[in-house]
Amino acid sequence: MKAEPLKYTLEQVEALELAPGAEHHNLEGWIPEIAGDDDLRDALEKAFDYRGDVTLTLKGGERIEAYIFNRQTGPTLADSHVQYFTPGAPEKRSASYADIARLEFSGKDRAAGKNWEAWVKRYNERKAAGETGISLKPEALD
Repeated sequence: MKAEPLKYTLEQVEALELAPGAEHHNLEGWIPEIAGDDDLRDALEKAFDYRGDVTLTLKGGERIEAYIFNRQTGPTLADSHVQYFTPGAPEKRSASYADIARLEFSGKDRAAGKNWEAWVKRYNERKAAGETGISLKPEALD
């Protein structure tokens, strides 16, 4: 079987950007200023991607420490909600975007520094220090 000739050079392929890359920020400890609906939607979208607990303060004054695992967005804040778990409660709960007055990224970001590049860097540092028996295994979550 004959190999197909390349249609594009490597440089041409690398120059194509089909989708923008994700930019990750350290959100741990951040309290976003929520001046309007768009600010709240943006903050809750970041909270959905965050791999730690957040604290929601509802307009009635209730504070909820939660892990947000899902969200449903609609045309208005009243039509949108987040689903979350709270420590010690096995059932899923939800809150309307319209009921949220404040959001704090209060918990530790469990995914921070846990990407492949960080793992390879730590592995190489340990190997250069003469450590033996290094293996590919997950780190404890604390």
